[in-house]
Amino acid sequence: MERKKLMILAAVIAACLVVVLGAVGLVHLNHVRVEKALYEKEVTQNSLKGDGVFITLEKDMTSSSIANLLLKNKVIKYKDEFVRRAEAIGLKTGYAAGSYRLVPGISYQEIAKELCRKSKAAIIRFTIPEGYEVRNIVDRLVALKLVDKDKFYEVMNNDNFNYDFLKDLPKRSVRLEGYLFPATYETRADSGEKHIIDMMLKRFDTAFTSQYKQRAKEINMSIDDVVTLASVIERESGNATESPMVSSVFHNRLQKGMKLQSCATVQYILKKRKPVLSTADTKIDSPYNTYQYAGLPIGPIASPGKTSIEAALYPEESDYLYFVLGKNNQTIFSKTYAEHLAAKKGK
Repeated sequence: MERKKLMILAAVIAACLVVVLGAVGLVHLNHVRVEKALYEKEVTQNSLKGDGVFITLEKDMTSSSIANLLLKNKVIKYKDEFVRRAEAIGLKTGYAAGSYRLVPGISYQEIAKELCRKSKAAIIRFTIPEGYEVRNIVDRLVALKLVDKDKFYEVMNNDNFNYDFLKDLPKRSVRLEGYLFPATYETRADSGEKHIIDMMLKRFDTAFTSQYKQRAKEINMSIDDVVTLASVIERESGNATESPMVSSVFHNRLQKGMKLQSCATVQYILKKRKPVLSTADTKIDSPYNTYQYAGLPIGPIASPGKTSIEAALYPEESDYLYFVLGKNNQTIFSKTYAEHLAAKKGK
């Protein structure tokens, strides 16, 4: 009798186990189905992004820390799913430091594999000096085989870049002149034109601080006005220490309604830095020609550095209206035209 009871009990337990295991299996199957649906949805959403997403990995990052970075940059939506799929193929560490462009629509496993390719870790460093025009910047990038010249101009002039300082810019031939901030950059050889442009715009956005924006309002100038004036100062100053005084001359002229008469603005039109302008040069009809039109030119004529931007915002106090580069690259400032003519003769 006891044996019969034990057999019945064993049968009941076995039946319960079958039910439980079946339920667990069903839950797991449903979980897999949900994960698969979420994953396929994520891939579909990624495939709509078009240009890809750029991220930079630091040395010794783990799957978890990388997943956080991918999540922050909206490359993935499900951190645990990425970590699970990455680690399922043995990728817990070993990711290569560097910058990466992730192609839209690839799976989580493919993302992990892409980030492990050591060849992708190689980056190219380049420097854009202060006072470079866009044409100079493009020439340098083309020489480094980082961009295609025509595509760079196409992207720069027509693509959307989501920065407040670019809103309401007047129409001009080189849309982002002055805003590709001069600095040293690092990028992958295959990063592409849009990424490089965005990288420079982001640096400008950081450099042009909230304090600068407030100061621009105080002196009744837009950000574009400041950058335009700073670019002229950049090209006209003999050295950084003279920039605030050069700025004072231009501010004084603007306040008096005088033409700026900056040789640098005409050189920009000519696309060459001609040491001495002819009378014909100064008569070229262009909104950049400050010999012909009062006020600021229609836009920046180069990429100004922080020193020139600060000079535009914080000019020296002076009564000077003229300046000329004298001996030993020292700038001579004058209050009257007669003094200016004497300075030109004595240089």
